[in-house]
Amino acid sequence: MMPGMNSTSSPTDLSTADIAFIGGGNMATAIIGGLLRQGRAPASILVVDPSAEQRARLQALGLRTAAAPDTALSQAATVVWAVKPQQFKDAAATCAALTPQALHFSVMAGLRTDDIARLLGTPRIVRSMPNTPALVGQGMTGLFARPEVTAAERDAIARMVAPTGQLMWVDREAQLDAVTALSGSGPAYVFYFIEAMVQAAEDMGLSAEQGRQLAQATFAGATALASQSSETPAVLRERVTSKGGTTHAAITRLEDGGVKAIFVAAMRAAEKRAGELGDEFGR
Repeated sequence: MMPGMNSTSSPTDLSTADIAFIGGGNMATAIIGGLLRQGRAPASILVVDPSAEQRARLQALGLRTAAAPDTALSQAATVVWAVKPQQFKDAAATCAALTPQALHFSVMAGLRTDDIARLLGTPRIVRSMPNTPALVGQGMTGLFARPEVTAAERDAIARMVAPTGQLMWVDREAQLDAVTALSGSGPAYVFYFIEAMVQAAEDMGLSAEQGRQLAQATFAGATALASQSSETPAVLRERVTSKGGTTHAAITRLEDGGVKAIFVAAMRAAEKRAGELGDEFGR
C-alpha cells in the first residue's frame, strides 16, 4: 500500500469500491447522497480527499476513503472528478495511470473535455455543470458526453445525477458555457433578488425575517406555477400585471431602468467568463 492511504478507518478491503470520487466536497456529497438513497452500498464508494475532516465525515456514512490515490483506484468503473479546476492537473498526474479503464465524470467548472482527456489519457469523459440546489435535491445539471461514451454509459451517469434534481444533455460542449451562465451561476441571481426584496421589506416597515419569508415563498410559488403551467413566463407575468396597478408600477420602473437588458448582459458576461476559465484551467 502506498503512503497516504487511509486504511485504518476504511470498512474493509478497498478493492471492491467501483465508484471513486476524487474530492469529497459539497457537489461530491450531493451525488453520493443520491447514490445512497438509490440503495447503493456505502462500501462500494471510494472517496480520495487529503482533508482528514472530509474523510471523517464520509467515513461516518460507511464510505471508503483515502488521503491519496492508491491501486484501489484501479478497480473503479467510474471516476467522478470533484476537485477545484485549478487542482485537476496535479490530481490527474497522480491518478491517470490508475484509471485508464474508467468512465470519467467531471463536475469541475470550466475544464473542457479535450484538456481532461489529454491529462488523463482517455476520451471516455462526461462533463457536467451542476448547481448548488443539488445539495437539497433541487439542482439543475447540464451534461455533455464525448462521442466515445456509449449510450449505456450516458444512462448510467443520468441515473447517478437524477437524485440531485433535473438534468439536461447538450449536443455541443460549448453550450455548457451558456448552461453555466443560466443555471450554474443562476442560484446567485435568485439570492441577489431575494436580498433586494428583503431590503425593500425593511424599508417599508417589515422585519428582515418577514421580508425573507415573503420573498422566498414568492420565488418558490412562482417557480412552481411556471413549471406546472403551459403558458410562457411572459403570459404569466402579464396576468399579474393589471394596467395602472401596483405590479404595473413596479414593472414599469424595472423597464425604465433597463433591468432586463442589464440582466441579459450579465448572463452573457458569465458565459464569456466560463469560456475564459476553460482557457485558463486547460493550460
